[in-house]
Amino acid sequence: MDLKVSIIQTKIFWQDPEKNRDWLTEKLDMLYGSTDIIVLPEMFTTGFTMDAARFAEPIEGPTMQWMQNMAAKHHAAVVGSFIIKDKDKFYNRLIWMLPDGSYEYYNKRHLFRMADEQNHYQAGGSRVVVKHKGWKICPLVCYDLRFPVWSRNRYINQEYDYDCLLYVANWPEKRSFAWKSLLVARAIENQCYLVAVNRVGIDGNDINHSGDSGVFDYLGNRISKTERFGDKVETVTLFKNDLQEFRKQFPVSLDADNFNLIP
Repeated sequence: MDLKVSIIQTKIFWQDPEKNRDWLTEKLDMLYGSTDIIVLPEMFTTGFTMDAARFAEPIEGPTMQWMQNMAAKHHAAVVGSFIIKDKDKFYNRLIWMLPDGSYEYYNKRHLFRMADEQNHYQAGGSRVVVKHKGWKICPLVCYDLRFPVWSRNRYINQEYDYDCLLYVANWPEKRSFAWKSLLVARAIENQCYLVAVNRVGIDGNDINHSGDSGVFDYLGNRISKTERFGDKVETVTLFKNDLQEFRKQFPVSLDADNFNLIP
């Protein structure tokens, strides 16, 4: 089955969850049709803030309820990260919300020490692969992109861990070359589709973000049309048969090194 993925490249209002939820509701309403997955940026309710204690929500809080409503309304999975408080710890947590209200989550593993993130949030300990409409998808968060072992696609018992890598981010413009280069590399080396959504605009720390969101195929080709800097909603189709045929004709995975991920 082919998969329709909608990317939401947008500005984020600094530390204003209610305003961001309202703004994103309008953005999602621009989809005007069927899609299977809606992808939002990292920390889409606040921007990349270190004020975790002030803006963290419980798992049953308003943003989770909003995601449930949006997933049900659009009959699609909704994915993005925001700040969660869980057992007195704060997490930059990615939520994968389904239309029926069920969900899976991933806690950001690699915390961005250059912004002191590791002193405000708890690092995640495990990777997650979600299954959706016949696809296996590995969702990760921003700084995780720089660590190829964590995102590596293994080939075990003639099966790949995943078919699509997905990154949500608040990645600054001044490091956009690294962002764009590493996205292409991850798609190629893992023989998978890759979906990446980054915010645009200046945040509360006066850091500018160029977006550079995109969808890439297993050859590293950009197959989306979203341009940098602007607010943009775009839906792109991923083709399962094309991916399977490429893997069959060019089986790099048969020569890959075996390894286990140990947090």
